[in-house]
Amino acid sequence: MQNISEYRDFLASRGMPQEKINQYVESLEKADEYFKSMGKELLKAKVEDFRKYVAYLIECGENSYDELMPVGRYVYMMDMKDAWIYYAAILGGNTIYPSIRERLEDVAGKNICDLVFDEVDVPPLGSSPEEYPKATRQLMNQLDSELPPNVYRKVLAGNHHKIPSEWFLKHKKWLEELDGDIDAWLKKMHDSAVAELEEHLKEDKVWFEQVITQGIVDYVKNNQELLSGVRKGEWIYNLKFPYAPQEYLDAEEDLMKRYYMCHCPLARSGILSGEQVPLDWCYCSAGYAKFRYDIVFGEETEVEVLESVLGGSDKCRFRILIPEKWR
Repeated sequence: MQNISEYRDFLASRGMPQEKINQYVESLEKADEYFKSMGKELLKAKVEDFRKYVAYLIECGENSYDELMPVGRYVYMMDMKDAWIYYAAILGGNTIYPSIRERLEDVAGKNICDLVFDEVDVPPLGSSPEEYPKATRQLMNQLDSELPPNVYRKVLAGNHHKIPSEWFLKHKKWLEELDGDIDAWLKKMHDSAVAELEEHLKEDKVWFEQVITQGIVDYVKNNQELLSGVRKGEWIYNLKFPYAPQEYLDAEEDLMKRYYMCHCPLARSGILSGEQVPLDWCYCSAGYAKFRYDIVFGEETEVEVLESVLGGSDKCRFRILIPEKWR
């Protein structure tokens, strides 16, 4: 198989131990053999071919994260944009249900946790995003029946994507260097985000799951709430960056704008299918948005969902309460 040595170096550069690298290479070679048996080349495969491979793994009961992600990392390395976007979509929510379950047990106890999750039919890992809204609705219905909103919103607003705190240590350092000037700090973060998008545009690199265009760069550049925030009094206001930003900017229909805005692999397809997930599910996204502030301010912050595509808006907007000692 081509590029195995390059793939090993790619994984090592991300701090992966040798034993894990060997495991990833073995899984990648297994995928390569599958494609050969189908008369195809992995490097020339289309998204539909990868869907069939993932369906094959699910059918065989071999759809673990460590079987799926090795191919995802490889197609990312090889700049196979459509294939990487597909893998990001099917694996992006893999931590969320288990993490919510863990936080729910911590907040409400094991009995309530079991009552809630016993009624949720979680699809197998690797399933199409279209299969998730039903389970997410079940989860929200159970949370609403067992807990008051202020409690289940707190449960949902955790770091369920398991973002490493190290991602935001530079932001913490910036605030310290600016002597706690939150307005200057938010501007610095925004300037940095715009520069990063400009770099990805120049180098034609996928930014997370998005292909960056000049229109996207201008969209972010013209609104500091995007990829940073704006302080108003004791609150910081954030706008969610769209999941499919160019499609969002180009869309004329409100329904499609809502769909292209939504990042959540466990809810977004329900916008089109009618399997509507309640707005309060967006406290999970709010937890993602606020985690940076938790790290920078050194304590868990309070967050509110102001607008959401699940509530009918064409945007998702949150506000984060600045802790008293930083006001």
